[in-house]
Parts: sequence; structure tokens; C-alpha cells
Amino acid sequence: MNETLVQLRKELHKHPELSGDEHATAKRITEFVKGFNPTDIISNVGGAGVAVVYEYGNDGPTVLIRCELDALPIVEENTFKHQSKNSGVSHKCGHDGHMTIVAGLSIWLTNATFKKGKVVLLFQPAEETGKGAVKVIEDTKFTTLNPDYVFALHNLPGFKKHTISVKSGYFSATVQSISIKLKGKKAHASEPESGINPALAVAELIQILSSFVQPNAQRKDFALVTPIYINLGEKNYGISAEEAELHYTIRTWSGELMTELEDNIKKATNDIADKHLLVFDMEWFEFFPASNNNEECVALVEKVAKQQNLELVENPNSLKFGEDFGWFSQRYKSTIFGLGAGENQPALHHSNYDFPDDLIDSGIRMFKGLIEEILGK
Repeated sequence: MNETLVQLRKELHKHPELSGDEHATAKRITEFVKGFNPTDIISNVGGAGVAVVYEYGNDGPTVLIRCELDALPIVEENTFKHQSKNSGVSHKCGHDGHMTIVAGLSIWLTNATFKKGKVVLLFQPAEETGKGAVKVIEDTKFTTLNPDYVFALHNLPGFKKHTISVKSGYFSATVQSISIKLKGKKAHASEPESGINPALAVAELIQILSSFVQPNAQRKDFALVTPIYINLGEKNYGISAEEAELHYTIRTWSGELMTELEDNIKKATNDIADKHLLVFDMEWFEFFPASNNNEECVALVEKVAKQQNLELVENPNSLKFGEDFGWFSQRYKSTIFGLGAGENQPALHHSNYDFPDDLIDSGIRMFKGLIEEILGK
């Protein structure tokens, strides 16, 4: 195990930053890779993003390896020496480990002797909010890089350590969140008939939205409509409620099914609001398009995993979480794959999660193999 990289990972873990505010993290990464002589370091890509470029010739393909800079608004439960120093913020998705793997490639790339092509190490901001990838892709600093291949990995607790999970087609779900605000009319609690209380509308809407769920992830019409937050009225016992608010996340595989589900939710909300004489407002946010893996890239991942003697998970299921890598898969030949983090590892986003350092080596081996397959031909 490379102790320099383990130390980098722990430093990143100690100093997490939320989506859109990853400037100190980006600076740490920049200072680290500077020592390994990249051709160029492009800062402030799509926000705090950093693109580290290694050029080996004017012609040949460009391979981009992407990871994420941001942490989560979660209080860390762990008490080890590298615990988060930023109150209420911690790396509970393993982005500290993903960054370390990608930064670790610079140690190898500085001495690589490819006769052609280019490698870009992309440290992307704001993955957790679904805003980062699209801002990076639309930044002219990024578009000039014009990658031919884009790869990423995500550590997966619950899977045997160092196993590789990859599949063609949808690897992660299309995900977005919604807030629905309902407004009636305030009245004295002793005379609710003088006002319009949204309580019955909320009860009906919860029932109808639950009818849109198809929980079987093996089906093409898979759909989750998950209640996140529901609020009605206020704690004032002389007032009949006037306002209510509901928040949900919705998940499907395809964008087409997501559009259909959106339409169904809009119609249900409109019908119930009309029925109960309520005014309503809907807001959609935190959109993550599905990561739709390219077949050629998947074949390369499988080939490299076998070369590295890393066990492939046969016929893995698509993952139900959102991952804004999907924006890359809409525009570039790309694939994201899973790296098993251990069957007993705390789950992603749990307060006691910590990235296993022994994954750094297997992650680097996978990306090195992919770069060699493409640039070494």
C-alpha cells in the first residue's frame, strides 16, 4: 500500500467541503499533482473543478478519468484520527478515496512513455447535488479537451472487496427531487369550515403518489416515489392549517419513463388541488440522468479486470442511486463501474462510513489498465 496516497486520502477526509464549495479540496489536489509534472493543470472548471492533463503526442485518443470533489452534510460518527474537522460535513460517499485513486495515477503518468494521445484526470465538483457534471461539460475550458473515452468508478459497500461490477446500458438510475406546496385558507380551529385546510388533499396525494411505485428493479418500468419530507400547518392549536408542503425523490431507469412519471404526478397534484380548492406550486430539482454505459467501454473494463485478476460480478443489477456521471454518458463514449468495498462495510451516506484504503491500489490498477489498452495500442 502506498503510504503517500493513504496520507493524502486521510487529509482529504479530514477537510471535507460541501458541493459548490470545494476550493480548498481542489487546492490540495493541485498541490499534490504538481509534483508529478503534468503538461497542464486547468483550474476552476465548472466551479472548483480541476483538470490535470498529460500529453504524449498531438494525435491519438484522449482518455479522461473522472472523480468527485464534494462531501456530504452529515455529522461523522467515527472517532479515528482522520475524522472530519469540519462540523456537520464529512466524506460519507468515498469521494476522498476516489480522488486519491485518480490523483495517484499522476505518479505513474509522469513516467509513462506512450507514443500518442492524452490523459485527463478530472476532479469534478458538486456531484452530490447533480449540478457539477453538467456545469463542467458546458465550460469552454472542458470542451476544448474533447475526450474520446470517459471512465469513472464508485466504491460499493455490500460487495466483496476489489470485485468489479460493470454492465452495458443503465448502471445507475435517473433521479430527481420534487417539492409540492399546497395553499388553502387560514381559519380558526373551531370553525374550519370558514377556511380551506389542505390536510385531506395531502392524505389523498400521498395515497395516489404511492400508486405510481413499481419497486421491482428488474423491470423496465421500475419506479420509486419516496416521501422525504411532509409538513402541514403550524403548532398553533387555535388555527386550522392553511399550507402544506411535500418533498419526494423519484427514480426510474429511462428518461422516457421519468417524463411519464412527472406527467402523472403533475396531473394528480392538479386534480387534487382543484378538488379541494387549493393553489399549488411544484418545483423540480437535483436531477441526475441515468449513467448509460457504452458497450465498447464496458468490454474494456471487463478485459482489464481479468488482466488484473480482479473478480467480475456476473450480471450485476443496475444501481438505484443517482450519479451525475450520466451527463458524461449522454455526450461521450463512457462507462462507470463499481469497485467492491466489502460485504460488511457501512453503507454509503451512513454516518460511520469510511473509505477502505486498500481499495486505492485496485482502483489505480483498473484505470492504469484502461489507459494502457487505449493509448498503448
